[in-house]
Amino acid sequence: MRQTPGEYFGNVGRTVTSFWHGLSVTLSYLLRRPVTTQYPDRTPLPVREMLPPRYRGFLEVDAGVCTGCQACERACPIGCIQINLEKDAANPKQRVVTQFDIDEAKCMFCGLCVEPCPTGAIQHTREFEAASRSVRNLVFRWADPANPFPVYKVDKNAEYYPRAPLGSLMRAKLEARDWAAAAPQFLPPEPPKPPAAKAPPKPAAPAAKPADSAAKPADSAAKPAPAADAVTAKVAEAAAPAPKPAPVPPAAAGAAEPTAPSSKPQA
Repeated sequence: MRQTPGEYFGNVGRTVTSFWHGLSVTLSYLLRRPVTTQYPDRTPLPVREMLPPRYRGFLEVDAGVCTGCQACERACPIGCIQINLEKDAANPKQRVVTQFDIDEAKCMFCGLCVEPCPTGAIQHTREFEAASRSVRNLVFRWADPANPFPVYKVDKNAEYYPRAPLGSLMRAKLEARDWAAAAPQFLPPEPPKPPAAKAPPKPAAPAAKPADSAAKPADSAAKPAPAADAVTAKVAEAAAPAPKPAPVPPAAAGAAEPTAPSSKPQA
C-alpha cells in the first residue's frame, strides 16, 4: 500500500519528536551540577514505610506470645535459629525459653520459619538497615539466659493474639546498638547436625570348633554298642575252623580199644 507524501512526512516528524523527548532529559542534566541525595535521611518518607507490605526484612520475635514449640527452628533450612527450653526451677511444670538466637547474617529471608508459627510470634519486618563493623553483631538474642521468659499458653477461645506492633521490637534493638560496637562474647547458632548413623548389627556368636566336633563322632564310632559287639563275636566264632585232634600212640590205642564180642558159639 502506497503512502501519500503527507503520511510519510508525518511519520518522520513523529519519530524526530519522540527522539527529542528522550534526549532532552539527558541534555537537561548536562549543564547541572551533580547532586547526591542523602539516603535515606532526605526521602519524602522513611524507606521502610515505602516498602511493600509483604517485604521480608529482619526477623522479629515477640516473646510475649511465643509458645516455645520450636517449629521455626525445625523449619529453617540453614539452621540460623537456635532455641533452648528448660524447666522453671520455681515451678517444674512451667517451661521457660533460655535461648532464642537468630543469625541475620546467615538468614536467606525465605519465610519458612514464619509459616508454621501458631501465634505469629516470629515475623519478617521492613527493617533492613543494620550496618555493623562486626558480622557477629547481626546475631540477635530474643531471650535472656539470666531472665528467661515463660512459654505462652494458647487460649483456644481467643480471637487474636496480643502481639506487639510489627517492627517495633526490632527497631528498638537497632536504635540501641552502635554500628561500631564490639562483637558479643557468645557464639552464633550452630548448624543443624546430621542424624546419627545406626550402629552396625553385632556379628553372630562363633560356631563350635571343628576339631571338637570332629573328635566327638570319632569317639562315638570307636565305641560300638554292646549288642553289636556280641553279634560280631558269635559270627567270628562260627567262621573260625574247628581244632584238629592230637595223634594217639599205637600201644595206647590197642590197650585202650575194647575187644568186640565174638559172634561164633564156643565148643
